Amino acid sequence: MIIIRIIFILLFLFQSAVELRQVKANTASAVPEKKETASLLYDEMQLDGKVNFTAFRQAVSGYYRITQRRREVLTLIDFSRPSTECRLFVFDMKERKLLLSSVVAHGRNSGENYATSFSNEDGSYKSSLGFYLTDATYNGKHGYSLTLDGLEEGINDHARRRAIVVHGASYADPSFIGKGGGRLGRSLGCPAVPSKMCRSLIDAIKDGSVMYIYAATPDYVAQSKILKPLGES
Repeated sequence: MIIIRIIFILLFLFQSAVELRQVKANTASAVPEKKETASLLYDEMQLDGKVNFTAFRQAVSGYYRITQRRREVLTLIDFSRPSTECRLFVFDMKERKLLLSSVVAHGRNSGENYATSFSNEDGSYKSSLGFYLTDATYNGKHGYSLTLDGLEEGINDHARRRAIVVHGASYADPSFIGKGGGRLGRSLGCPAVPSKMCRSLIDAIKDGSVMYIYAATPDYVAQSKILKPLGES
C-alpha cells in the first residue's frame, strides 16, 4: 500500500514538472525578445528609409519597460539627424502605425544644425536625452504647450524645473531654414515644433505617453537605467 502511494506521488510530481515546463515554454514563445518586437514593428509600420532603426529599437525597448505609461503612443525624437530633416515621429503602438512626423528644434547650446551636446543642468540651454512621460497641457507664453517629466536620474530628471516642454515656435518652422543660416532656429532646451502643427501633435501625445530623445551617444546608453539592463547599444 505504501509503495503504491509513493508511485502515485512520484507520478503526480512528474506530471506537475512537465506542465510547469510547458507553461514556461508557452510564456517564452508568447513574449518575444524586444529586439525582435522592434524589428517586427519596424517592418509592419513600413519605416525603412524613414526612421533610424537603432533609434526606433531603443525607443521600443524602453517603451515596454515604462509601466507608468497611460497611453499606447510612442514619440521618438532622433537628434542624430539635422534640424532641416523630419526627426520627430509619433507611433500608435496599438494600431501599429506611424501617426505623424515633423521637424523639431533643439537647444541653442546643443549645436548648430546637429545637436551634439546635451545637459540636464539649469541654465545650460541644451537638450536632454532619454525617456520622458508626457503630462498635462497648458497655455503659456508660447501658447498651447505640453509638460514633460524626465524619467532618468542625472540625465533628464530636471526637465520640469527647467520648464522643458513641447511648444510651437515660428523658428521651428521649415520656412525659417532660409533665414537661419541653413538650419532651424533653436530653443532654450525644449523640443519646439512648427506652430501650425503644435496643437495636433500635443493632442496626439499628451496625458501619459512615452517620449524618447535619441542621439548616437554611447555615454547615454551606459548611464541609462532603462536601456542598459537590456544590453542596448
